[in-house]
Amino acid sequence: MVTFCLRRLLLALLLVLGVASGAFLLTRLAPGDAVITGNGLPDPERVQAERERLGLNRPILEHYVAWLSAAARLDFGESIHYSRPVGDLLRERALNTAILALTALFLATVIGLPLGVYTATHPSGVGPALARVMSTVLLSTPPLIGSLVLVLVAVRTGWLPSSGMTSAGGASGLRWLLDVMVHLPVPALALALPMAATLERLQSQSLVDVSHEPFLRATLARGVTRRDALVRHAWPASLGPILGLYGVMIGTLFSGSFVVEVVTAWPGLGRLMVEGLRARDIYLVAGAAAAGAACLATGTFVTDVVHAAIDPRVRESR
Repeated sequence: MVTFCLRRLLLALLLVLGVASGAFLLTRLAPGDAVITGNGLPDPERVQAERERLGLNRPILEHYVAWLSAAARLDFGESIHYSRPVGDLLRERALNTAILALTALFLATVIGLPLGVYTATHPSGVGPALARVMSTVLLSTPPLIGSLVLVLVAVRTGWLPSSGMTSAGGASGLRWLLDVMVHLPVPALALALPMAATLERLQSQSLVDVSHEPFLRATLARGVTRRDALVRHAWPASLGPILGLYGVMIGTLFSGSFVVEVVTAWPGLGRLMVEGLRARDIYLVAGAAAAGAACLATGTFVTDVVHAAIDPRVRESR
């Protein structure tokens, strides 16, 4: 188990390193830079002085090595666009993304898993048919369309605010808390509904597959009721594939959904990345990419360890 954990941890670190390095190098290699994009300084001397202050005039390899050594100490530099440490911005936006991600994951779980059990145990009928149709529609709808539809519903009905949060930072206070609670439903539903459809399909198929296993027939032959066999034996055995999916979902959620956060004006990591790309803020883009990759790697790592602890066959196959 220790060897398995160390191997997965090494892969997680390599993922974070690769994503952050790619974001830094691609932003640095793209035409133009943050000095011209953000300020439009016409004086060549002022442009050169500003680039020298920000380190943008250094050779790319030297610049990358210096940034990487600082990032290893969790120092991601200063945002050119915000004139603030990137680490502070990441902590503030990560709190908003964490709230959004956990809410969306909770909603997806309480909607998707029960529906999956329902459609698996009721192969025919109007209710299961409607659930399958809705899952197909949600799985086929791009995140952009889903977000726009929810924003449109919020605008037309007036039940929920359609504008974004007024407090982008994660500062404590009653105003920030109320702002989060009021503006959370639309982006949370936009993220949760497609995930709920995925969980419904996977739970349903996994439970159907387990129901044909010999151990379940042996359990029923011992006189155990079908309901008890389902709750105590079949359903726990069907959770293996779902745990693997949770690792990907958690990482994706915490890294921030670009489309959902931009459309709903939710100030999370995804929107921060977009702002950094627009401003050509190399340090902000690299820091946001590193934070997103770290979330994805952490979610995958934790899920792999839990799955391996439950099923020893996972440790042997990896």
